Amino acid sequence: MTGEILFLCHRIPFPPDRGDKIRSCHILKRLAEVAPVHVGCFADDDRDMGFAGELAQVAASQCVLMRDRSKIVAGLTGLAKHQSLLISLFDHPGLHQWVARTLADRPIRAVFAYSAQMAHFVPILPRDIRFMMDFVDFDSAKYATYGAQGSGPMAWINRREGRLLFDFERRIADRAAVSSFVSEAEAQMFRAATGLDARRVVAIENGVALDYFDAAADFAPVDAELDLGQGPLLVFTGQMDYRPNVEAVESFARDTLPAIRAAHPEARFAIVGRNPVKSVGALADLPGVIVTGGVPDVRGWLAAADVVVAPLRIARGIQNKVLEAMAMARPVVASSQAAEGIDASHDAHLLVANDPAQEAEKIIALLADPTRAAALGRAARARMEQRYRWSATLDRLPDLLLGEALVA
Repeated sequence: MTGEILFLCHRIPFPPDRGDKIRSCHILKRLAEVAPVHVGCFADDDRDMGFAGELAQVAASQCVLMRDRSKIVAGLTGLAKHQSLLISLFDHPGLHQWVARTLADRPIRAVFAYSAQMAHFVPILPRDIRFMMDFVDFDSAKYATYGAQGSGPMAWINRREGRLLFDFERRIADRAAVSSFVSEAEAQMFRAATGLDARRVVAIENGVALDYFDAAADFAPVDAELDLGQGPLLVFTGQMDYRPNVEAVESFARDTLPAIRAAHPEARFAIVGRNPVKSVGALADLPGVIVTGGVPDVRGWLAAADVVVAPLRIARGIQNKVLEAMAMARPVVASSQAAEGIDASHDAHLLVANDPAQEAEKIIALLADPTRAAALGRAARARMEQRYRWSATLDRLPDLLLGEALVA
């Protein structure tokens, strides 16, 4: 092909150690196989900025800017402009300028924007430049749910965000040649809300790095007896300043774990992930709860788990934490929200529980039957190998972006 690709994402896609970076990193690498890719993105902190060198090994050129707009400034600006707060939070004149220069100076054939907050950096494009929008999740629906379930000022803010963000998402989807979501369920919700058809709104599923998330791989084990006790180990993994994860572990620690410990008094619940907020840190005061913070390698914790849990009450798209645990051949007990979008069957590849009582019941049953738990883990690994290799999930991405094939 002739021409190059402009790729915009809201976080530097290295290292692929959290959900949004995992997807953007693999998408970037896939696109770099077919054309030079120019990457514009943000860094959240100095650690992120330190990975610009890794990005440079993949990108033809790059612009990595520190995202330094405060939530207060973003909120006031968004209110003044009648703008989504998410869009206002991710704004920077430097990136607008870099995008304009790149479009002027390089033979850009296609623009790929990852996540809704990057769409406002995409100007009106000439007809010969194709625009693909990867929304990933139907984010406005998430804020609408928060608004409907909450009360007080935050509920009003979330309802406002849901309305304004949806209006923005709909306008961007009208401009894009194709919009993608992480699961068919998300794509179908967006089609129903916007009236766009399956040629314009598609699903591009996440995969899982099967060579890395493999129980037979070389990684440092967690010493499960070091200051942790010797009872059954239940593990949750995720970014612990992300609201759905916070709510999930609070619910599990307070509502589910006590019932499990009534049957297994030495059972432990490990919350494994970076940046635990204060309320998550406080859970370590509860009997049996461990809060690790960031760890060098999550695979040791997954491998040590008797059961991996994903008790999310609000979830969008495909949960990488579930794919990774299944790839590690661990038995998984997930909420219906966390399991939605994953092509795996209840009782064959994982167990689905709809509330804390069901979670406790299914986990207790697995702990009482190690043979069944091991078989469930093996089936989970086999399912990941069948369905979730990145090479398969991203196979048609270049054609969708470059317009060389049409969606049936």
